[in-house]
Amino acid sequence: MSKQKPIFALIDCNSFYASCERVFRPDLAKVPIVVLSNNDGCVIARSYDAKPFIKMGEPYFQIKHKLRQHGIVAFSSNYALYGDMSERVMSLIEAMVPAVEVYSIDEAFADLTGIGGLDALGRQIRAQVLRCTGIPVGVGIAHTKTLAKLANYTAKRLQSQTGGVVNITDPVKRDWVLRNTDVAEVWGVGRKMKLHLDAMGIKSAMDLAKADPWTLRKKFSVVIEKTARELGGTSCLELDEPDPPKQEICCSRMFGKRLTELQPIKEAVATYMMRASEKLRAQNSLCKKVRVCIRTGMFNPEEAKYANGVIVDLPYPTNDARLLTQAAVGALDRIFRVGFKYSKAEVMLLNLCLPGEYTDDLFATSQPAEATRVMAVLDQINVRWGQGTLRTASVPMDPEWDMRREMMSQSFTTKLNHLWTVACK
Repeated sequence: MSKQKPIFALIDCNSFYASCERVFRPDLAKVPIVVLSNNDGCVIARSYDAKPFIKMGEPYFQIKHKLRQHGIVAFSSNYALYGDMSERVMSLIEAMVPAVEVYSIDEAFADLTGIGGLDALGRQIRAQVLRCTGIPVGVGIAHTKTLAKLANYTAKRLQSQTGGVVNITDPVKRDWVLRNTDVAEVWGVGRKMKLHLDAMGIKSAMDLAKADPWTLRKKFSVVIEKTARELGGTSCLELDEPDPPKQEICCSRMFGKRLTELQPIKEAVATYMMRASEKLRAQNSLCKKVRVCIRTGMFNPEEAKYANGVIVDLPYPTNDARLLTQAAVGALDRIFRVGFKYSKAEVMLLNLCLPGEYTDDLFATSQPAEATRVMAVLDQINVRWGQGTLRTASVPMDPEWDMRREMMSQSFTTKLNHLWTVACK
């Protein structure tokens, strides 16, 4: 019996950050939107109707006039909202297909091998996600992951004709898409690679699919060789397994303003450690070392520059936010220097291990069972009532150093006091 040819789908949210903002602001359904980076620095996301006017990465302070001119609404990044909406979208997809690889916050590959009625399933996924979350998605279906990416791109580019779903498992449809897609739109082909391919006469995705894979491998890399083979219909990339636990966990932020005193920096480090310890417990790991770093701004020629970090050994492997915070905050006394304007702090959890993966001697101290229970209760409360509901005493409520997010929307799905309210007249 011959092996079944694999079939993949790529489900990708349309203008995800902007779509999340629109879900809870129906008045912005036809208004162009941009989302800004930390401290309202530059544009990191654009709705489709904002793309003709605003480039990705443009500094906010330079484009305020263009935003007003074209009626574009700017939002500060609201990662709590985006993360929660992503989890809702992915859980819906996982319930409808046999296997899923979450590729990024707004896209996932699905294995549809052996399933019939692919077009109908694509439309069903799209309708279900839109109905349950309000997020529009595009669905591309093909025999390889690279072709599924291309099909998804076509579904979005020609949405009025495709309805947001494109199935190119048919060779005739696949070839039409390949002929009518610039090689720069192929997954893994960047601007520099496009220039090299142009020089070889490879202009379209079809040109790349027909190119000799071994020549591409010798001239460029095995990645481009696999890309060409995938475009030709040979699957080289399988659905990835879930990522193993991270070996390091980092949390760092730019301050909303320059800090010159030690106390607010300690508050910031305690806040970052609270978040890092949540990630640590989420993957059921323990930490043996902590690294703490602080630095000034590095690009203002009028400011004195300073950066330093220190590694602290913990008394035993732990995921207790209290012990981790105590170690990190205490380390600041060793690296803080008066007279500098600090712009950023970072905490990093090192030498991570799973419980039972490390060997202690008979007299070594280990994390008390009571601490493990306390952390479990802390996480349960924060999951139920929202992140930051319960925290260590050194983490402030509304710190002066917090990131500038003057245009941030409410956390509609993660904070009880931000839930929609209905007024009855």
